[in-house]
Amino acid sequence: MRPILALLLFAIAGASAGAQIAARRPTATTRALVDLENAWARGVVQRDTAMFERMLDPKFVYTEDAAVMDKAAVIKSIRDGDRVTDASNADMVVYDHGEAAIVTGILRLRGVGTDRRRFDRRYRFTDVWMRKNGDWRIVAAQDYLIPR
Repeated sequence: MRPILALLLFAIAGASAGAQIAARRPTATTRALVDLENAWARGVVQRDTAMFERMLDPKFVYTEDAAVMDKAAVIKSIRDGDRVTDASNADMVVYDHGEAAIVTGILRLRGVGTDRRRFDRRYRFTDVWMRKNGDWRIVAAQDYLIPR
């Protein structure tokens, strides 16, 4: 259960080089999106559905392995799904395309599942953000559970 983000695999070699530079000299976009990604992780732990209502675009689409969910399904999974007690991001890279951006990274979630078993999962994620009316909104996300 990674609440949630994907699509748009148009990160080309030039974008990768730009991301390397951004890592050394973060732009305002890089800082804003890293902050939003970290807010996402905190929001999952806090089950902050109001934050996800604001952050997720109305047409948001999420894929995780074979599952596809819309905004409502993602928010329901955050509210009613596994109980995440700790969440953190690592290795984030921002690919800035102006009014759109892609963020890749690793999300680690620890907690207790709906089956009452403890879990410690790592996901490779790709999140697609768009600037709408001056605010960044996540429009798509994809997570892949990294095998142990």
